[in-house]
Amino acid sequence: MAALKYKLPFLDGLKHVTRHADETNGVSIENCIGFAQVPLGIAGPLRVEGPDNTSDIFYAPLATCEAALVASCSRGCKAFNQCGGIQFEILDEAMSRAPTFIFPSPKEAVSFSRLVPSLQPRFAEDAACTSRHVQLQTLTPHIIGSTVHVRFSFRCGDAAGQNMVTIATQACCDNFMMSPLARQLKVEKILSEAQLTSDKKPSWGNVMQTRGVQVICWGKLTTEVCQSVFRCTSEDLYRTLVIAKEGEIRNGQFGSNINASNIVVALFIACGQDAACAVDGSWSQLTPEYNYQTGELRLSMYFPSLPVGVIGGGTSYGTQKECLGILNCDGPGMKGRLAGLIAAFSLALDASTVAAITENTFSHAHERLRKRTGSRREFKE
Repeated sequence: MAALKYKLPFLDGLKHVTRHADETNGVSIENCIGFAQVPLGIAGPLRVEGPDNTSDIFYAPLATCEAALVASCSRGCKAFNQCGGIQFEILDEAMSRAPTFIFPSPKEAVSFSRLVPSLQPRFAEDAACTSRHVQLQTLTPHIIGSTVHVRFSFRCGDAAGQNMVTIATQACCDNFMMSPLARQLKVEKILSEAQLTSDKKPSWGNVMQTRGVQVICWGKLTTEVCQSVFRCTSEDLYRTLVIAKEGEIRNGQFGSNINASNIVVALFIACGQDAACAVDGSWSQLTPEYNYQTGELRLSMYFPSLPVGVIGGGTSYGTQKECLGILNCDGPGMKGRLAGLIAAFSLALDASTVAAITENTFSHAHERLRKRTGSRREFKE
């Protein structure tokens, strides 16, 4: 780590922040003075089944300052475990950038947009020269006035890929701008990104087109288990969720879940993901389906764009590596598993939170588990 160029007057008074300052070598942020410690709790166990031989009991390391979160998630895990656990499937994977090609008029913009599909082999070759992991999948042009925003969609191996696709897209644009074809098409300028892909911002675009890992998970809850663990029936849970959807519609809520972002953020921080990407990654759709004959409630949760990775970025730091290891996601090919586990533990938390709301114990649980100085709490089943 490079030494600070000037003396910060407050450093001498920072006991917690700087007490591990000798470990900042190799940290890739600027002006690093130490570490911000976040409490880490373990939620689970949760039985999860998914692709790539994912069939096991998992525990989730949750980095959070919020009381009741770990306990509630663990309660949801207990209920699903008694009904067979949670399953997940990976539906798609992509990471995108959308450079903008600027022309003198819409006429040239239209001509270029028609040529975009034929440019894919050229751009794919340029992108591949920047990393052996990046693979261009699709090019989608969007004409806006005298500009064409082209959505470049890539696969990025085990990395989340935000930086990877930025570098790859820039190489494509630079090489194209220097070509005779660019002059022939009258390209005036290329911007590497102009907001057609939502990076760290919520948008319907990321719901309709995957930017990260697209995953769905599901599990069932019986009336007997709900009464034993949640102290309400499965039909009670279903009715609460139906009422909640009406509230979401009236409020114009973006997405349909109870508090999935709690798990997304907590696991992102613990596992070295880009925490700002929880803004777009936490969009999810919780769907209840109730069988009035059997009393069985099936809950599914869909995430269209979870930008996660198991290599690169913050995953290289010691604590984050250990947390990925707790989830058995620290090896190659585990990006999909990480996304599936984030979805599964989010579903467990939502089920438990809905039960607390149904039984009118939501505020009581927070009050009971409110932080007390010097106290330690354990969640007991």
